[in-house]
Amino acid sequence: MEYTEQTEQTDAPAGTDAFLSRLRVIEEQPLDSRASAFAAVHDELRSALESGDASRQD
Repeated sequence: MEYTEQTEQTDAPAGTDAFLSRLRVIEEQPLDSRASAFAAVHDELRSALESGDASRQD
């Protein structure tokens, strides 16, 4: 998956640039190490979303 300038919008939420940069670094890694890197990103995003849901329920 390639990330273009169109993906990077100036009104994007805070941290988006860092996240996209991190994905680019993962894409440049050898194929055998990408899966674990993407799994780590997935876990972090899931955790962030779940913590956001918990704060809304209060």
